[in-house]
Amino acid sequence: MTESDWRNLLLLSFFWLGYFIVHSALASLRVKHWFALRYPQRMPCYRLGFNVLALLTLLPLFWLFDSPALWAWRGIGAWLSNGLALAALIGFAATLNDYDGQVFIGLRQLKERTRRAEDPERFQLSPLHRYVRHPWYFLSLVLIWTRDMNAAMLLSCVMMTIYFIIGSRLEEKKLVAAYGNCYRRYMERVPGLLPLPWKSLSAKEAAELVEAAAPTRHSS
Repeated sequence: MTESDWRNLLLLSFFWLGYFIVHSALASLRVKHWFALRYPQRMPCYRLGFNVLALLTLLPLFWLFDSPALWAWRGIGAWLSNGLALAALIGFAATLNDYDGQVFIGLRQLKERTRRAEDPERFQLSPLHRYVRHPWYFLSLVLIWTRDMNAAMLLSCVMMTIYFIIGSRLEEKKLVAAYGNCYRRYMERVPGLLPLPWKSLSAKEAAELVEAAAPTRHSS
């Protein structure tokens, strides 16, 4: 790789690091509580504004994705990788009804003029939640690691994987605070990011946990 390629990769890593720090800070309850106390009239817009900012700040990252190719899937490898990516997309579509999309986007908070720092979302477990605590993170990992790789994509995949690990732990601190022993029991029985054949919940056990946690929010 040329000196310019290395410079772009270094810049890309700083972009990702800055994005993760800002994203995690704005998603934290500490910052949300501060904002709710200081700007209560604007709090209903917080979640929607957070999502818009998250999308806009991703755009500069794609300007740095042109770098030397490392590998491309061919033959049966391409069929397998694309099949896994398609399965991940189907998984996303299949779980959409298990999330409150209006709360996730921020429209419900805006319509109901919600001023609380916590999102008004109830705890529920989709079929995928019975096998992995963060199914969207897991499906995202499948998507990014089944793509053809250049240097920038590989660096981004590594950075995103680290962020999913750290971000899921930060998120679960909030979930434990919200649901206590109920969520701790869930953590003991179900793996965080990668499904394991010997760790899962039956449909009955998942329903019992949801009932024990109600009324609540929702894990991601």
